[in-house]
Amino acid sequence: MSILEPKQLVESLGFWGGHLAIWTIIFAESGLLVGFFLPGDSLLFAAGFLASQGYLNIFALVIGCFVCAVVGDNVGYATGKRFGHKLFSREDSLFFHKNHIVKAQKFYEKHGTKTIVLARFLPVVRTFAPIVAGIGRMDYATFFRFNLIGGLVWTVGLSLLGFVLGKSIPDVDKYLLPITLVIVVISVVPSVLHLLKERKK
Repeated sequence: MSILEPKQLVESLGFWGGHLAIWTIIFAESGLLVGFFLPGDSLLFAAGFLASQGYLNIFALVIGCFVCAVVGDNVGYATGKRFGHKLFSREDSLFFHKNHIVKAQKFYEKHGTKTIVLARFLPVVRTFAPIVAGIGRMDYATFFRFNLIGGLVWTVGLSLLGFVLGKSIPDVDKYLLPITLVIVVISVVPSVLHLLKERKK
């Protein structure tokens, strides 16, 4: 079995297992410090594309991803509020670098509350933006409002983009494997390069 063959992969995970795997990744990238390297953007697009071919349920996909993204950001906010500046004294490791928080903080200082929406489309920053909001004690009601907006635009927008594209290409199932391979490469390579770059520092 090829792990790149969408039908076989979904069957091996089980129909809902595929959804659960995607939801877990979206939550981890949004709310866990170690999730910054996960490919949320391309994953949402690819999932929407696969849903257009019947491998996933688009409604369950979108709703689940939206909920996981919002809950994940709330976890990040709580982490920042609870541990605050202690995070800056934490030692760097393969999956954590203080400069990630610094970058997110600079972005936050420039864009204010809009950061919670804009950061959704910026790898690494989207993981640490809610943490910085928590450290800065952003009003929770304001944070939650922008969190809902950002989560909705990000998850629904990218998933539906992949879904519509998949529906608009004639006989797309013939090219599903190479398209999936390209998406996997685009998703994984930048993350690997980023980790290697950080490890050399």
